[in-house]
Amino acid sequence: RKYGDRITGYFRRPAQPARFAEFPADLSADLREALERRGINELYSHQREAWDHVQRGEHVVVVTPTASGKTLCYNLPVIEAVREAKAKALYLFPTKALAQDQVAELLELNKAGTLGLRAFTFDGDTPNDARQAIRIKGDIVVSNPDMLHQAILPHHTKWAQFFESLRYVVIDEVHTYRGVFGSHVANVIRRLRRVCAFYGVSPTFILCSATIGNPKEHAEALLGEPVHAITQSGAPCGERHVLLWNPPVINPDLGIRASARSQSMRLARHAIRAKMKTIVFAQSRLMVEVLTKYLKDVFDHDPRKPVRIRAYRGGYLPTERRETERALRAGQVDGVVSTSALELGVDIGALDVAILNGFPGSIAATWQRLGRAGRRMKPSLGIMVASSQALDQYVVRHPEFFDSAPPEQARIAPDQMLILL
Repeated sequence: RKYGDRITGYFRRPAQPARFAEFPADLSADLREALERRGINELYSHQREAWDHVQRGEHVVVVTPTASGKTLCYNLPVIEAVREAKAKALYLFPTKALAQDQVAELLELNKAGTLGLRAFTFDGDTPNDARQAIRIKGDIVVSNPDMLHQAILPHHTKWAQFFESLRYVVIDEVHTYRGVFGSHVANVIRRLRRVCAFYGVSPTFILCSATIGNPKEHAEALLGEPVHAITQSGAPCGERHVLLWNPPVINPDLGIRASARSQSMRLARHAIRAKMKTIVFAQSRLMVEVLTKYLKDVFDHDPRKPVRIRAYRGGYLPTERRETERALRAGQVDGVVSTSALELGVDIGALDVAILNGFPGSIAATWQRLGRAGRRMKPSLGIMVASSQALDQYVVRHPEFFDSAPPEQARIAPDQMLILL
């Protein structure tokens, strides 16, 4: 009631029950045991569907919500092939954080079942002396399109042993590969497939994406081949409450509203004091630092106590980013302020509240950020705080548009002459 004039829209997404499927009959006993040791006794329906299509040699794209277990959709067939057929796999992620998260997941699964997997990241942070060892020993190489373009494909003769056994290529977060960037990535994938053909292999591609308007069409444009789309999630999700928040007018004569920064900070302060794990998304690195400073002044003024507030953005040292990711997964952080770097599917543990400091620019990105809260089936709250910009004001003043608008379609034009030049 107190903030009724600031809340311009309220949406409730009901909880969804899980839909399960049995382990495949041809899944190896060691891998099944490793999954059971991690508490996984059956698969979600979309994970089993992905397995069935991949085993038939079909390219697939999995389009399910955040924290729905997309990782197992590709890890299961990859690990099975690595162990049973000495195959190799290449994972491509758009960010280093996602790559590190995936290697950590593989190592945990490896530890649970002593599977003998050798998974390594190969990115700009990889020391030169480690790169040769990765080329020779890596069963699963986790990289990104830039490194594929600059460091792997031009030197494919050094990777001959890897390419000759390449069975799977996994491309995660394919919704980020759109526009000019996505068109360039599509051409890099064409080069990858030509190199694979040179070594006599034709790998199966497994793609994953957040919700976009045209997943099948976009995946086929990236690969240039037919792709089977899996869009029905079997994972459970908790109840989600979403608020559109318009800061109050502080100068009626000039029509000036309170800043989105001050409102986001106040909401985050209330949430953290209520013992709710909170993430705040800011639109710039500078705003990340400003919001972090304000929250640290409130919650981290005593240096003798553990740090409760952390920042996450590009520009930090890799060790600092890894430490923040580890602390988030361990539940040691009460609040984190981030750019879009944590928008993608990094496992950041269980969060209760997601606050968006300004409209991210697209419906798809907004729901992706709101989906960072409520992982692991807990109820969640998402609040989008509007800035004074015209687009933000339109969204919060037309809540019916926000509620009914479909996610944007991803478009690429890899054959466009300006792209090819």
